[in-house]
Amino acid sequence: MQNIHVVAVHGNGGGSTRFAMLGDRLSEQVTLTAVDLPGFNGVPLDPAADSVPAYADHLAQLLPADRPVVLLGHGIGGSIALDLVSRRPDLVDGLILHAPVGAHLDSRLFPKLMSPPIVRRFVRRAISAKPLRGVLHGRFFPTGVAEPHRTAFFEGYRTCEAFGLMFDIITAPWFDGLEPVTDVPTILLWGAGDRVLDAEHTGQFQAKAPNAETQIIDGWDHFPMLEQPTEYAKVIADIATRLVDG
Repeated sequence: MQNIHVVAVHGNGGGSTRFAMLGDRLSEQVTLTAVDLPGFNGVPLDPAADSVPAYADHLAQLLPADRPVVLLGHGIGGSIALDLVSRRPDLVDGLILHAPVGAHLDSRLFPKLMSPPIVRRFVRRAISAKPLRGVLHGRFFPTGVAEPHRTAFFEGYRTCEAFGLMFDIITAPWFDGLEPVTDVPTILLWGAGDRVLDAEHTGQFQAKAPNAETQIIDGWDHFPMLEQPTEYAKVIADIATRLVDG
């Protein structure tokens, strides 16, 4: 029985700690490695990482040599994973895009509000501020997340040096210029109740992964790896196995 390596890439403000509740073995056949990108979770910013392709090239260096490899990207991690696979489909055997960023960037209100650097700094500090965590906990996690994972989530924003940079590099022109992924089995994964990135965004991503299957999960918001870790681990393990075994 071959061992499938799932490499998990975090969203903005996060890090490998976002996947800590899943453990390193999702099933008998599937192992998980969560990585940290430059500027996240204590990893220093890389001055050369000034574009999504540069971040994707860094991600490529973190992939294990053993195959098969399934790349799991959540939020901006999905954007970076998509960029990598669009240019280097030979590096992976499957792709899971969980609520990636890229659709409607020229029309959504939030990216426009985050254009001024001062607003980005304010938002990052507000999310990580200890007096606000009780209020924000309910906003981010409607079903709740236990300590210490809740604290790790908010601390991730406090130390995230690359938070604002992501709004500069993940743009509509970048998304429009992506080559479609056609040779790597791909799943578009979304929570039906995602309040950060609506599940209707799958429509635009279908153009970038025309052969992808869409899987929308009832009862999930944006962070099921923290709110429903056991279910999330099973879903990811099942998808990874299906992508590799066909």
